[in-house]
Order: sequence, then structure tokens, then C-alpha cells
Amino acid sequence: MEKTVKKLVPYSVYLPVEYYNKIRKLAKERKASSTVRDAVMMTLDGNDAYRSGYNQGIRDAIKSVKKISDIKIIAIKGKYVDDLVLAAIENLEIT
Repeated sequence: MEKTVKKLVPYSVYLPVEYYNKIRKLAKERKASSTVRDAVMMTLDGNDAYRSGYNQGIRDAIKSVKKISDIKIIAIKGKYVDDLVLAAIENLEIT
């Protein structure tokens, strides 16, 4: 039985510094490429595991914002900051 090998093509990505540093640590363990490749492929293939985990992170962020009691009294141009932040976070959810 012949094994099929997929051709891999390099691609450059800009990351925030904290993620760049984490990827460099993974690279020392020879896991960075496969980790990034798997995440990209799961996202582009519409893998439900990625979507589910991502959306859970969004829901957790919403809960965290709702727990900040002082944010409910701050307003900018007649709109409460918590409403603005929650709306922005909710728009990040993947459907």
C-alpha cells in the first residue's frame, strides 16, 4: 500500500507578541508547525470542535464582563460601557 504525502506550502502569519513567544517554545519541542497547521485546517474545514471551543470562550468572556459591577455605571455618549463591550464580544461568535 502506497502512502500519500500532501505537499505543504509555507505561509507567514503575524501574531501578537505573547502568542509568538508561545509558538517559539512549541517550536523548540518541534510541535509549532503541526499545532498551527491543525488549528488553521480545523477552522477552514468548519470543524465543530474548534467552533464549539471558540464560542465557549466568547460565552466565558461575556460572563466575565457581566461580573464587573462598576462597568454598569460608566457611560460614553449616552451608552453604557458594559452594553458596548458585550455587543462587541457577542459579534465575535461563530454561527
